[in-house]
Amino acid sequence: MANPQASPIHQNHLSLFHFRTTSTSPSSFTSLHFRKPLLSLPSSSSSLFSKYPQSEHQQCNNYHQVRHVSTVPVEYPTPTPPESDDFLSEIGRLKSLRSKLDVSSKDLRRKDAVIDADPRVRRFFSENRGGFSKVLGSLGLNSEEMFLVKCVIAAGQEHALCMNYEEGFEEEEEEEEYTVRSSVKNALYALVEMIERLDVNSSSGYNGGRREMDTVLGAEEIAHFRKFLKFLDEIEQFYDCIGGIIGYQVMVLKLLYQSTKRRNTSRSHIVEELLGCQYLEMHTPSVLDLTQRKEYASQAALWGIEGLPDLGEIYPLGGAADRLGLVDTETGECLPAAMLAHCGRTLLEGLIRDLQAREFLYFKLYGKQCVTPVAIMTSAAKNNHEHVTSLCERLKWFGRGQSNFRLFEQPLVPTVSAEDGQWLVSKPFVPVSKPGGHGAIWKLAYDKGVFKWFFDHGRKGATIRQVSNVVAATDVTLLALAGIGLRYNKKLGFASCKRNAGATEGINVLMEKKNFDGKWEYGISCIEYTEFDKFGISPSSDGLQADFPANTNILYVDLHSAESIGSSSNAKSLPNMVLNTKKRIEYIDQYGDYHSVLGGRLECTMQNIADNFLNKFPSRCQGNLEDKLDTYIVHNERRKVTSSAKKKKPHASAALHQTPDGALLDILRNAYELLTECDIKLPMIEHNDNYVDSPPPYLILLHPALGPLWEVSRQKFKGGSISSCSEVQLEIAELSWNNVQVDGSLIITAENAMGSTTINDHGEPILQYGLRCGKCKLHNVKVVNRGIDWNSKSNVYWRNDVNRLESCKIILHGNAEFEASNVTVEGNHVFEVPDGHILKITQGNAVLINLEAMKEEVSEKGSWYWDYKLNGSHIHLQQVEVSQN
Repeated sequence: MANPQASPIHQNHLSLFHFRTTSTSPSSFTSLHFRKPLLSLPSSSSSLFSKYPQSEHQQCNNYHQVRHVSTVPVEYPTPTPPESDDFLSEIGRLKSLRSKLDVSSKDLRRKDAVIDADPRVRRFFSENRGGFSKVLGSLGLNSEEMFLVKCVIAAGQEHALCMNYEEGFEEEEEEEEYTVRSSVKNALYALVEMIERLDVNSSSGYNGGRREMDTVLGAEEIAHFRKFLKFLDEIEQFYDCIGGIIGYQVMVLKLLYQSTKRRNTSRSHIVEELLGCQYLEMHTPSVLDLTQRKEYASQAALWGIEGLPDLGEIYPLGGAADRLGLVDTETGECLPAAMLAHCGRTLLEGLIRDLQAREFLYFKLYGKQCVTPVAIMTSAAKNNHEHVTSLCERLKWFGRGQSNFRLFEQPLVPTVSAEDGQWLVSKPFVPVSKPGGHGAIWKLAYDKGVFKWFFDHGRKGATIRQVSNVVAATDVTLLALAGIGLRYNKKLGFASCKRNAGATEGINVLMEKKNFDGKWEYGISCIEYTEFDKFGISPSSDGLQADFPANTNILYVDLHSAESIGSSSNAKSLPNMVLNTKKRIEYIDQYGDYHSVLGGRLECTMQNIADNFLNKFPSRCQGNLEDKLDTYIVHNERRKVTSSAKKKKPHASAALHQTPDGALLDILRNAYELLTECDIKLPMIEHNDNYVDSPPPYLILLHPALGPLWEVSRQKFKGGSISSCSEVQLEIAELSWNNVQVDGSLIITAENAMGSTTINDHGEPILQYGLRCGKCKLHNVKVVNRGIDWNSKSNVYWRNDVNRLESCKIILHGNAEFEASNVTVEGNHVFEVPDGHILKITQGNAVLINLEAMKEEVSEKGSWYWDYKLNGSHIHLQQVEVSQN
């Protein structure tokens, strides 16, 4: 194929995002070799959707450059093909079987006839002279369950049925290419011989046979077998779009074969075969930079708040989170990431609290209650589904009502050996299994009726964030992302930021494709870090990768568009299926022996649904495309977009990135920026390296409903200071802080931080925003005490589990209020204000403390409140005093 002219994309016209008009010349495009795929590309304007921001030094030296990945074909010597006849033969056999089965058909008899005719299945049952069939029959298996077992055998995974008896049975060598006897353990045939000895035709009939069978299959094995059948049924049903169990194994072997083949294949062949196009080029995408276009960012965030009644929320919580190593300290049970206690609450509670803060802001602006429906994808890994359900029930569905939650469980999938694609099995009927990636969410949401559920709630779009990311809702990021998507009817949006060198995260790219029909396609997509080598991106080229924005898996999605993909009866519903076999899979077998083998499982990636939203054009495009694309990117500072608590800090390691410790530091950095903008003096948070073996300089945790937009928060804080080694925790939304100096510990907890609950028709407590909120005024107040014991070895700061020597605690029950003015509060104090009362502290010749009952006419709104008003694209707050005459 001839080397096509490199892309002439440049920004040369106005778009809906108000680009400046400039042009660039395509003449400087050149192609490099496959091993060095990142090229120089002429940059253009400083538009709203600017090229991905670089450092000031980079901008000076590379002002006219932008990186891109080229897939222009390069000539290579003829490679020596790997010895892969076995793979190709097995793939061919299984693909033929899959096409005959036509799993979309509901005719079980026809499918059963096809599977029975498979040479491997026929041989298995004929050699065993029906003994195994009798065992299965004695278990009362129905036709569907028998079909599943036969699929396992046809897929070459007989060893999953192995009972591991010690009696030997020597394998016979066979010439038929369909036979892969190495997959069947000697013990399986020993079992069959034992089964043959059973008197299944005794005078006791079926029940007698069942009793004798029980001597071979004990109660535990029977339980494992029943669970195994359920596991197989879930695979068969979920992967029906690619051929069920047989299709799963086809894809596993195909990806294993391709990973070997890629090392010896020209790039043009990879593009053509794997990516289904004639030509592919990936450019640095243009982004909506929220740090540079602050007015537009404010407007976009307001679109997000205004559109909250049209939005749902989706949390993919099904991952195993093995790197976190979270264990229940009492039971020793492995726990999913959602249960990690970070900053005093589980990660799932943190997500809901962020959402409620946005709903509280909506109420304050529009005076209406808005409860967003939340869909949560769980899995069976580490009892994820049970833990999440139990947490929701224990917290009474967060005061939102069970009907506003939809939990749907992701099926587990078998892990396979990187060597031959065989399923890893820890004991008979117990394959080593893990969730199949968060990309399962689209098909699963369709299969489980989640999209319909959202539509029944009147929702058009949804925001998606992962549970381990604790900063995604900071300031304007999430609201601006959703606001733009709703405003311009986009199909998919990414929230992105600068990529950290060496981070295990993907990149966002502008994809440019030429299809075999001559049409061109463009759109924003993602390349996962595990896929870098497929696209010729060297893992060591961190400087070049950093030119592309990071993929953070914070998404906006149009629900109807996502449903159209999830409902596809083909592989489109499982975007970007991958098999990452670079990691070791660890498991304990039935004898207690530890195994660690290279392997993986078939996964798909949630964000690559974007590949289905590329826009087609009859010819190659020039100029800005963002107004023509169904996909887009918003960009913000990294600590306002992503900081994850996804892996445990290794002992004696200086790396805090993606650990709970590092995530806390980013929370504190955000607090520092916000409060310094309010003229509050406090020490700066330094680089992570300074806190590897040392505590943070202070602990500041702010309730998100104090904003969540910083423009709102800044009007509630004014002046003061927070000393080093101090603590400020504010669990309250209605706060007025004016010249408050803290040297020690100040903790304010409002029982009704955002409102109070009422009981609905189903007997559930429902949070009513703005109703009987707790309130606090601090004007010209000094808090001095010994605070946190920073020398305590048991402190876990990221968990908010610390020992205190002294503190000033203000606890507000119900609609209680606390007011302090012109006073110094020194030493250890707890001010606990009962519901319906106001506690006032002032200082004249002495400290005066006055507790008075609140008058009934002001009990709902309180003696004062913040009044939120829209002024163009901004929100202005005014403190309103309520008359108590």
